[in-house]
Amino acid sequence: MPADLIAGFLSGAVLIVAIGAQNSYVLRQGVRREHILPLVLICASADALLIAAGIAGLGAVIQAQPVFLSLARHGGAVFLLLYGLASARRALQPEQLILDAGPGVPLGVALATCLGFTFLNPHVYLDTVILLGSLASQREEGRWIFGAGAVAASFVWFFALGYGARLLAPLFAKPSSWRVLDSLISMTMLGLGGMLLLE
Repeated sequence: MPADLIAGFLSGAVLIVAIGAQNSYVLRQGVRREHILPLVLICASADALLIAAGIAGLGAVIQAQPVFLSLARHGGAVFLLLYGLASARRALQPEQLILDAGPGVPLGVALATCLGFTFLNPHVYLDTVILLGSLASQREEGRWIFGAGAVAASFVWFFALGYGARLLAPLFAKPSSWRVLDSLISMTMLGLGGMLLLE
């Protein structure tokens, strides 16, 4: 049992801890200290839901219906490209982190954006539903323990990313730091969007 839990945690961490659209967005909001708790809860809970669905057998259904991944790929590509262009525009007009200012993004907008990064990305279905689901299935009786380990990795990662980002706040008091961050986010989003279109 502990071996299944550890294997699930490590497998989940390898797939979740990567530079991507969702992680970049959580990092940016974490640095700004905006809506961190609801955002990390949405990201980790979405992973938990998708991992559980994969273990329950949804992965086989998705693989049998490739049109689902195709729709997610094209919708996700457009979403990422638009956000990448918005980040590029912000990089040209860098901001300064003012911690006593009110939230720059309404909670509803932040949550909708986070949900877009989560569910419009076809790779999230490949990683959580299909890959982690199939890895868990190989463990038969230990598959749900494996899944619990993967879910734990997601919660640990997103809470560390969201709340750990505040350690970077002094750095982001400089407009030039925002220029670099938004440039990196823009390149990440545009690159991921382009790759989705080319797949």
